[in-house]
Amino acid sequence: MKYLNALEKRLSCSNADEVFRYFMRTLKDTITTWDYFVKWAKVFDNVREIEIDLNTLNYLVGKDDIEREFERLLERQPSLARLVPILVACRECKVAILTAFDKDAFKYETYDFGKYATMDKRRVITFAKRAGFLDLLRNKKIKSIVDYVLGVEVGLDSNGRKNRGGEAMETIVEFFIKDLCSRYGLQYVKQASARSVAQEWGLTLKVDKSSRKVDFAINKAGRLFLIETNFYSGGGSKLKSTAGEYRAMFDFWKADGREFVWITDGAGWLKARHPLRETFDHIDYVLNLEMVAKGLLEDIICGSDL
Repeated sequence: MKYLNALEKRLSCSNADEVFRYFMRTLKDTITTWDYFVKWAKVFDNVREIEIDLNTLNYLVGKDDIEREFERLLERQPSLARLVPILVACRECKVAILTAFDKDAFKYETYDFGKYATMDKRRVITFAKRAGFLDLLRNKKIKSIVDYVLGVEVGLDSNGRKNRGGEAMETIVEFFIKDLCSRYGLQYVKQASARSVAQEWGLTLKVDKSSRKVDFAINKAGRLFLIETNFYSGGGSKLKSTAGEYRAMFDFWKADGREFVWITDGAGWLKARHPLRETFDHIDYVLNLEMVAKGLLEDIICGSDL
């Protein structure tokens, strides 16, 4: 970590050890916001796209000969078959089911609901039956398929929570970046690639792989600041390799004359103190959210220390 005059001014730290202790002491336990739980707009949009067809399937609720009635619906409207995966909380259109196995072989049946127009109707019915959905309708365990699928979408949306810590971290950091860029007349690009940097500013961003995107890139009179963000609420062996990845990232861009800032936070680092300290000592700028809020990112990009 580069020693800036701002570290003493803003944090009352006079050396790297004190700065690192401040870093560890001010890690956040959580950055959970209200939209962490359910992204309701996305849920309702997903249901709205298929709501008319779901209401058609409501015809099956309480039917005794439900397989025959489902077949009649499919004969009239084959596209209803495409809804079957979502009824059992599956986003994939093509599903392979392990139907039998022994010591010599494993047998699978593949159902491709993306090809509903040519799909055997009996196979559609078999899938819905064997997955248990038809019994729920026959026994009136489900009264409204629209409401049921709304619940399914809420459940599937919760699977995305593991990514929302990163999204929340980006949102918080962008708040500070947008503010400082506005005040200093700078420009930034979110999810910056070599192509977007070239298009926006005519600058060449060297990347280690074509798909590489940087959370934020800030242009200060041709001087490029590359900022990566992440949040780790839990520890684990992954954090050791993560710290190593950011050392390598710093070396790569430093050799190309670019400034690299790593903003990371989360109580997970309390269990990975040693690898974090190695990276902290190796690269120029490692900040947590408290340090960003105290003005350290602004000092790095716009201060006179540099």
